[in-house]
Amino acid sequence: MAVTIEELYRNYGVLADAKDNLSQHKDAYQVILDGVKSGPKEKRLAAQFIPKFFSSFPELADAAINAQLDLCEDEDVSIRRQAIKELPRFATGENILRVADILTQLLQTDDTAEFNQVNTALISIFKIDAKGTLGGLFSQILQGEDIVRERAIKFLSVKLKTLPEDVMTKEVDDFVFTETKKVLEDVTGEEFVLLMRVVSGLRALQTVGGRQQLVELVVEQAFLEQALNPADPDTVDRLLQCTRQALPLFSKNVHSTRFVTYFCEHVLPNLSTLTSPVAQLDIQLEVLKLLAEMSPFCGDMEKLEANLNMLFSKLLEFMPLPPEEGENGENSASEEPKLQFSYVECLLFSFHQLGKKLPDFLLDKVDAERLKDFKIRLQYFARGLQVYIRQLRVALQGKTGDALKTEENKIKVVALKITNNINVLIKDLFHNPPSYKSTVTLSWKPVQKTEAAAAPKRPSGEAMGTGGSMKKQISPLPRRDARQIYNPPSGKYSATIGNFSYEQRGGFRGGRGRGFGARGSRSRGRLY
Repeated sequence: MAVTIEELYRNYGVLADAKDNLSQHKDAYQVILDGVKSGPKEKRLAAQFIPKFFSSFPELADAAINAQLDLCEDEDVSIRRQAIKELPRFATGENILRVADILTQLLQTDDTAEFNQVNTALISIFKIDAKGTLGGLFSQILQGEDIVRERAIKFLSVKLKTLPEDVMTKEVDDFVFTETKKVLEDVTGEEFVLLMRVVSGLRALQTVGGRQQLVELVVEQAFLEQALNPADPDTVDRLLQCTRQALPLFSKNVHSTRFVTYFCEHVLPNLSTLTSPVAQLDIQLEVLKLLAEMSPFCGDMEKLEANLNMLFSKLLEFMPLPPEEGENGENSASEEPKLQFSYVECLLFSFHQLGKKLPDFLLDKVDAERLKDFKIRLQYFARGLQVYIRQLRVALQGKTGDALKTEENKIKVVALKITNNINVLIKDLFHNPPSYKSTVTLSWKPVQKTEAAAAPKRPSGEAMGTGGSMKKQISPLPRRDARQIYNPPSGKYSATIGNFSYEQRGGFRGGRGRGFGARGSRSRGRLY
């Protein structure tokens, strides 16, 4: 026989008046538990009454939790929300793990208000027992349904950083790092990015040693011990994503040497045959930009001369010889060679950074004929550069404010940065002997002087030639927009100015595996 509203209130009164003798009124509490089998009004009352007296009847603990879970699965969303709201009151002692596990599974709801209620409940039990709550979350990430796993990872990536230090202690941080490493054995690309965001935000890892641990974590995912298959878009995509996640971690104390070495030995030789994981992504430019950003943080390199030679050879490919002149002094070629400024900026910058480590490379390691050829190419490129710099300055002259915010003018502003950077680097290499003293900020990197000045322990972005801010952030999730191309005015030296693009990134492809392969399907239904 169904329990009525009157019976619920009467038995609630018995328990409320019992005070120190609550345990003697087990029958009254059982009536309240039976309320979950009645109508909507009775269920709403039961959802409030069950947790209120839960701690007084340990022998009915399982029955009480199961009754509340029945309400969490009710067809009436208002009943579900009420039951979820009260769930944290069950999170005591050994029950914390179970309640966290249940709440994590409830993240799969498509009702916005209910989803927010689950989030609020999870945050509240974090403050009761952070480690226990994380145990429930990671249990579902490792074993739950795909939708639950996905939302649990997103929850961690967004909410952990908002919790105070007295909740996220070093012990809790260590637990997150350990469990995350287990999850990383079987992830998609998007999950990898989110999980790196989780561990990169841990306070215990905001030290040089901590950042080094994070780099090691990325190295494991990047498979840097394996040769690159340039024809496999998934392999290329993995390398790009891992490199992007490692970039914010590099500094003068946390070196990029293994990544820079891998790019020089495996990526640059295959640059022209790389298969882009995303349509309309200029994969060659993307790779060269990543290499340029890493190069200032490269430490001692075993095969420095060989890697510099590879960079030098690749630079020559993108710096054309001047066309031969005919008898009348006119160019015999039907058209001028194309000057690919964005590629050259990246390669010159990387060569300039690594060249500091072996300053006699151009003098002693390159034969005279090759050096002469290089200088001819530099001179020709420099002439074309001056033409573009003048054209861009004229085009931008007098423009301020909103006029500079049009898409065309924003592209021209960055194009001017590219050409000015190349000009500075070429002047250094024309010195006798070649100089490596100038500093430039890569054209796509913002110069944030305020942040740089606020943290004197780290050199400014300009001083390191990257323009990076002091507080580096983990890369955002990929954007798959098409890249924007700037075409300068026609005339001598005209060409596409470096396939310039804003910071637009590709994403992972495929499913999960060790690293990013395929994960098995998940069973469905109630698991708690």
